[in-house]
Amino acid sequence: MAHGSWEEATRISTDLGDAVLGDSLDYMEDLAPESVDLIVTSPPFGLVRKKDYGNEDAEDYVDWFDAFGKQFSRILKPRGSLVIDIGGAWIKGAPTRSLYHFRLLIMLCDRHGFNLAQEFYWWNPSKLPTPAEWVNIRRIRVKDAVNSVYWLSPTPWPKATNRRVLQPYSKSMLSLLRTGYRAKKRPSGHDISTKFSRDNGASIPPNLIAVAHTESNAYYQRYCKKHGIRPHPARFPAELPEYFIRMLTDEDDLVLDPFGGSCVTGEVCERLNRRWVCVEIVEEYLKGAKGRFERPPTRRIPRDPDRAENYYRVPRPDILWDGSPTEPLAADGGRKRPAPATKAPEKRASGGRGTGRLGLETD
Repeated sequence: MAHGSWEEATRISTDLGDAVLGDSLDYMEDLAPESVDLIVTSPPFGLVRKKDYGNEDAEDYVDWFDAFGKQFSRILKPRGSLVIDIGGAWIKGAPTRSLYHFRLLIMLCDRHGFNLAQEFYWWNPSKLPTPAEWVNIRRIRVKDAVNSVYWLSPTPWPKATNRRVLQPYSKSMLSLLRTGYRAKKRPSGHDISTKFSRDNGASIPPNLIAVAHTESNAYYQRYCKKHGIRPHPARFPAELPEYFIRMLTDEDDLVLDPFGGSCVTGEVCERLNRRWVCVEIVEEYLKGAKGRFERPPTRRIPRDPDRAENYYRVPRPDILWDGSPTEPLAADGGRKRPAPATKAPEKRASGGRGTGRLGLETD
């Protein structure tokens, strides 16, 4: 699948795809219009602090990404999809958030004709409590543990099916299926029909994807260590692109990752029998990606739905609150840095008097 003048730049080739060294804008210019079924990628985020993988400043991010949006719109098939995993950013020196990723979404829709099929949220339960200044020291924010994942398409009707990403029924739903359910209207006005109690074998998932990013001893990392290669520092877990590749493409469809990194997308496509191209501009990252293709792809073994380690628990927002009064909030909103603590903080977390139990959100 080496493409035109890019043949000499190809570093990894399989029967299904290629990993290419170079600028993905140049590569996409050589692709035929409406030739790609799915673009799934995690581009460099718009951060206020520079990372090793060359991220853009949040303030300039939308203008930088505009050229990519133009090519994405041109090369995607009419019923194809664009999936972008993108993290948020904090304003430098302030406990407030940048709006760059929202502006990116609006730009792609307004300038390049994309439709927002649905927004997803990737929750990483293992993410550290950052930014430390606002979360751990001044205690005025909660940890940022969710990335936005935008699913866009040139048409309001991209090809898709949620039947490929079903999840096990909850215990309460299994109980309902056993005991039956009386059709009725909920207080919200939603009419629950008799079809609600039909056993379809599995549950339709929400748009929250829970995947802990705890990979520390995978073959890719061992390969990089063995060969003295610096691993890509911002890999997304394979379950994330796999979810959308399964839901939005058929076997032999073409999947493109224009910010290939360590070629996680290519590795997933090998397992799912999709054609693929990953384009990466940093040669060292592509050298490390070779470790993903040294061995034949292995078929994923289904996880046991009865094992607790295959689930993540989210506590209710009021789980530790007993209604007790607490110290007053800082009048300056935490602007003044607190003095070093002289004693261990209380283990019990609580909310303020009169705040009520509703409207309190965990991360």
